[in-house]
Amino acid sequence: MFAATIETVDRTKAVVADKPEPGAPSETGPASVKGAEPPRGFIAEWTVTIILLLFGTTTLVQAFVIPTGSMEDTLLVGDHLLVDKLAFAPSGSITASLLPYENIRRGDIIVFRYPIDIKQTFVKRVMGVAGDRIRLENKKVFLNGHLLNEPYVVHKLDYIDSYRDNFPADPNTPLYPPAQTMLERNVKNGEVIVPPGYFFAMGDNRDQSLDSRYWGFVPRENIIGKPLIIYWSYDASTEELSNPAVSISHLFDIVTHFVTKTRWSREMRLIRPYPVQ
Repeated sequence: MFAATIETVDRTKAVVADKPEPGAPSETGPASVKGAEPPRGFIAEWTVTIILLLFGTTTLVQAFVIPTGSMEDTLLVGDHLLVDKLAFAPSGSITASLLPYENIRRGDIIVFRYPIDIKQTFVKRVMGVAGDRIRLENKKVFLNGHLLNEPYVVHKLDYIDSYRDNFPADPNTPLYPPAQTMLERNVKNGEVIVPPGYFFAMGDNRDQSLDSRYWGFVPRENIIGKPLIIYWSYDASTEELSNPAVSISHLFDIVTHFVTKTRWSREMRLIRPYPVQ
């Protein structure tokens, strides 16, 4: 039944990617909404998951694969996800009373069209919503004046970078124009202030993430949905997973190493937000 279910989603090998373009900051891996509602409970969340798996189409849920490491260790290279495309549907929809729409909150993991190139799709964690004040000091994130507890974050580089880890600051690397505009117009008293209609997003692999620090805010209209579940996790390389066409070598690798390279402990794992306050 499950294999048949997968056929209901988009099979175009859409990827959640964040590979920098030439000259961009490199990485080794990868309007405010009113009326907040309480988060889904465990049973409700699994109920929605099962419904989407059984009856979803590309309108409701879409398959994506993680090709880079910018969200490690929350999401790994080779994690295959189902993304709920209705979770963050705009308020006022005619079906709002029938489906479990949610407001986008700090700590949510979102899938969105990369603002610099909307043909690419990124996955990051929302760190700031409209009106929030954000700064980094020696890798630590301060939100609205207080230090955040971030158990999901990993740091894989020991040194302190003057821009990346003490943000906002004078850039020491080329930035995309929206990030330059962000630094010029949205910084006050050493903090970035998130404007209405936008979100500030960062990767959990904080030292190796091409994120809002380098290309600016995420527009609300760019957000596709939220990762719902890891339906398969396979230990493959970024090069193999970033290729829009499935290579013969990758297919051969799957056929010959399916059992040993599948990360069985990650199968059917729900992807949960973290309440960033």
